[in-house]
Amino acid sequence: MNIGDGHPCYIVAEIGINHNGSLDTALDMIAAAKAAGCDAVKFQKRTVDIVYTAEELAKPRESVFGHTNGDLKRGLEFDKPEYDAIDKQCKLLGIDWFASCWDTAALMFIFWLYDPPFYKIASACLINDDLLSVTREIGKKPIILSTGGSTLEQIDHAVEILGKDDLILLHCNASYPAYNDELNLRTITTLKRRYGLPVGYSGHELAIATTVAAVALGACVVERHITLDRSMWGSDQQASLEPHEFAELVRDIRFVEAAMGDGVKRVYEREVAVMQKLRRI
Repeated sequence: MNIGDGHPCYIVAEIGINHNGSLDTALDMIAAAKAAGCDAVKFQKRTVDIVYTAEELAKPRESVFGHTNGDLKRGLEFDKPEYDAIDKQCKLLGIDWFASCWDTAALMFIFWLYDPPFYKIASACLINDDLLSVTREIGKKPIILSTGGSTLEQIDHAVEILGKDDLILLHCNASYPAYNDELNLRTITTLKRRYGLPVGYSGHELAIATTVAAVALGACVVERHITLDRSMWGSDQQASLEPHEFAELVRDIRFVEAAMGDGVKRVYEREVAVMQKLRRI
């Protein structure tokens, strides 16, 4: 697992449901993420009739897919033909992909048909003990766990179930979009101290600088939503970065990583001539 101290920050473009049910849009997003310099793209996989109750699916909700919440949820869900195309596109471009699986059936779908580098557990699923247990049992792959909207006690319980082997935590504020004064980025340090694990950052804010600051604080993974255009229809578009913004984010993260150094105080060769000129006493 090339994530953690001594490795560059692993940068994930969260496509999620921003594809709006269009495979072509999803493939364009993958290409945009690759062009921006991202290491991976991430999707969300749900078994709609398991994750949502019949009552929830029957609620009125107008969308391009129909008149109920169920129409919307089913319209946004990709299945095997779409994921086959996604897998092919990512392999062709040389970019990783994985998915947040919201139920065990979705997890087994991704596990049996594809070979993701990670298993991802969304903040909403942190208290789903069954999903946590099955995720840990099915294979020897790193697990990334988002912690938005969770107490330390709830995170303690999740870590106890998952164990600490190959586990990465992501600090997160679960609001869409998140307010800057509620990001509480110093929690990255708190989680590192408490659990002794690699800690990253999943951001839903509008700013870029705050995510770069998370890397300066030690975030080893960064995850931000990507969209082709924030004016597109969809609930997550406003908390997403457009491709040119994602490219700026990747650039600035790499700048900051290079600038952080190793903490050893030294005099650099290019400083010597300056000091010789200025220190004439």
